[in-house]
Amino acid sequence: QVQLVESGGGLVQAGGSLTLSCAASSTISGFSSMGWYRQAPGKRRDQLELVATITKTGTTNYADSVKGRFTISRDNSQNMVHLQMNSLKPEDTALYYCYARLMITTWGQGTQVTVSS
Repeated sequence: QVQLVESGGGLVQAGGSLTLSCAASSTISGFSSMGWYRQAPGKRRDQLELVATITKTGTTNYADSVKGRFTISRDNSQNMVHLQMNSLKPEDTALYYCYARLMITTWGQGTQVTVSS
């Protein structure tokens, strides 16, 4: 089973940028969908919010709250998915999880993003 490891989280001021990366332990070319969800402070794990997804063919989908600010990309040659986050807001503060989906969904351990006002 593939392992996913997120990186790139941290503390940033409002208006700043971060790039999250998700590294897979094996090829990702077969996954029908990959992307990012987030768990906001005070929310349970089963209350994850979809942030951005990208399909095998490169079709992207974004939460309304991040459209125009976040960009998801997928590098099949490097087995990585990235999330470029610009114009960050305090409400973007959350634990960000990478996922990969084919028949089942595999999750990473998460990376914390904190945006200060």
